[in-house]
Amino acid sequence: MNTSRIIASTLLATLLGSASVSAEDGHSTPNPPREKWSFAGIFGKFDEAQLQRGFQIYREVCSNCHSMNLVKFRNLAEKGGPGFSAPQVKALAAEYKVKDGPNDSGDMFERPGRPADAFPAPFPNEKAAAAANGGKAPPDFSVLAKARTYERGFPNFVFDAMPFIGYSEQGVDYIHAVLNGYEDAPKGMDVPAGTNYNKYYPGHLIAMAKPLSDGQVSYAKGADGNPVVPETVEQYSHDVAAFMFWAAEPHMEARKALGFRVILFLIILSGLLYYVKKKVWADVGGEAHGLQPELHKTS
Repeated sequence: MNTSRIIASTLLATLLGSASVSAEDGHSTPNPPREKWSFAGIFGKFDEAQLQRGFQIYREVCSNCHSMNLVKFRNLAEKGGPGFSAPQVKALAAEYKVKDGPNDSGDMFERPGRPADAFPAPFPNEKAAAAANGGKAPPDFSVLAKARTYERGFPNFVFDAMPFIGYSEQGVDYIHAVLNGYEDAPKGMDVPAGTNYNKYYPGHLIAMAKPLSDGQVSYAKGADGNPVVPETVEQYSHDVAAFMFWAAEPHMEARKALGFRVILFLIILSGLLYYVKKKVWADVGGEAHGLQPELHKTS
């Protein structure tokens, strides 16, 4: 009975805990809506065009505040990524100034970037970044899509862990939702100076001002002269979130391909072991001969 009560109490606590409520204002924080991603599932792959658009959003908007210290220019040309060519990456890197040194005189100097360099940070150090952004440094973009998540509660977290129906896109769904969650605060809610109301941000008060607006970034045009995809906050946030997921796991496609081959190998190996066992033990029978002679008497 005690065990049953403990299990019931645990399940109840989990269910109650799945509804996130801000202690400051009493307004519930809804879970981000699930989005469709080309890289979702065990057979998912990145959309090169989307990654290129996401990189454009990062470069023109997000890189003004956010660093991406763990991503190098050459990663943009690697298989399973945005699909830039080596010459494109070399030209892109050369547009940046990278601090290097010391030289023969012991001085630091600036030089054009190289493919092996990481993306230069917008601020010289974390304190400078915090001073320029209201006292808190913007987070690095490198692994943000993996670091950010939210509680989905019971029984969702059980299904999320299953191999073929698993859900590992909480981070990009959260980022997409936050970028689209800026709106007017409910009546009676106090929004201090320097903060903004966001429907999906925990506590609803976020220091980052709304970074995207419709028409802010110009995408490539098609043959008809119109953008290939809508130039809206919805599309911008979808593209940059996908790029951030790639930045956090640039070798995802290779990992999935290797995992699939390993599973296939294990299935074949299991089949071979089963038939070898059947062959080796075919002449033994169901009982050990001599140990139970009464089972082998003939009438």
